[in-house]
Amino acid sequence: MAFIFVLEFSTPPEFIFGYCYTAPILFASARSRRRTAQFTIVAIALTLLNLWTPNLGQSTLATVANRSLTAMALLVTGWLGDRNRFYQAKIIQQQKQIEANQALMRLREDFTFTLTHDLKTPLLGAIETLKAFRAERFGPVMPAQDQVINTMARSHQTSLQLLDTLLDVYRNDAEGMCLNLAPVDLTELAEEAARTLLDLAASRRVHLSFDYGEAHIRRSLWVMGDRLQLQRVFINLLVNGINHSNRGDRIKIQLQSQAAHQVVKILDTGSGIPPDELSHLFERFYQGQSNRQSKGTGLGLYLSRQIITAHGGTIWAENSAPRGALFGFKLAIAPASELRHDPKPTQNSSS
Repeated sequence: MAFIFVLEFSTPPEFIFGYCYTAPILFASARSRRRTAQFTIVAIALTLLNLWTPNLGQSTLATVANRSLTAMALLVTGWLGDRNRFYQAKIIQQQKQIEANQALMRLREDFTFTLTHDLKTPLLGAIETLKAFRAERFGPVMPAQDQVINTMARSHQTSLQLLDTLLDVYRNDAEGMCLNLAPVDLTELAEEAARTLLDLAASRRVHLSFDYGEAHIRRSLWVMGDRLQLQRVFINLLVNGINHSNRGDRIKIQLQSQAAHQVVKILDTGSGIPPDELSHLFERFYQGQSNRQSKGTGLGLYLSRQIITAHGGTIWAENSAPRGALFGFKLAIAPASELRHDPKPTQNSSS
C-alpha cells in the first residue's frame, strides 16, 4: 500500500493509481470486517486527497469525476470483500454442520445394524422353541394351543425376515452387493414366488394370475442373475401388491421378452399411487401418505431397487389403466453362449 501511495503523490492527479488499492482491501477482507473498513476508508481518503495535494488547484473537472468514480469503486470493493468473507464463513459453518450430521447418521446406522444383528439371536431361539413345542417334545399339544403356536411362529418368522431385510439394506449400502451370477429363468422364479404366497393371497382374497404375452404360451425368460436375490424381488413386489389390494382384487404377473431385455410387470387393481409419490417409492424407509403405503417399513421396495440395480437392470412404478398400479423391472437377456455352456456361478460386486 505504501508503494501505491508513493505513485499517487509523485504523479499528476490525472494519473490515477487508486484502483491498485483494491488488492490491499481484498487481502484485508479475508481477515476481519474492521480491517476491511479501515483499509477502504484510508484508500478512498488518499485517492481523493491527491486532488489537492501536492498539486493544489491543478485538478480539472474530468480528474475530479474520475477520482470520484475510483472512490466509489473502492467502496464497492470493500463491501463485496466483506460480503465474500461473510459468505465464506457461512459455507465453512454449513460444511461443519453437514459433516457433523453425517457422522451422527453413520453412528445411528452402526447402532441400528448392531442392534438388528443382536436381535436375531433371541428371535432364532424363540423360533426353535416353538418348533420344539409343535413337535410335542414338551408333551402333547392341544389343537387350540397348536393354533396359537402357529400364529406365534408366523409372527416371529415375519420379524426375522424384517431383520434380515434391514441387515441386507445396510450391508449393501456400506459394502455393495455380492451376486452369484448364473443363468436364471424369470418365469420359473415368478411361479415359485406365486406358489409361496398363495396362502397370503388367499387370506386376503386376492387372485394371482399370469400373462405370458401375446402368444399366451409359457416360455422361459433367461437372464444372468443371482437366483436368491431375484427371488426376493418377486416376493417383495408381490407382497407389496397383495398388501395394498382390496378383497376380490386381482394381481397379474406379466412376463415379456423384448429385443434386448426380459421384462416383468406386477399389475394390481387397487387404488393406484398419487403422482407426487411415484418418484419416492423406492427410497429407503419411504412410506408416503396414501393407503398403498399404509403398511410395511419402506424397505422392501428399496431392497428390490438395490438388487435390480446391482444386476444392471431398471425398476420402476407407475399407475396403470383403468385403475391400479404397476411395478416392473427389466434385465438384459442372457447371452446364448452362457445358456449353452451353463457356467458355474461367478462373483460380481456392485454398489
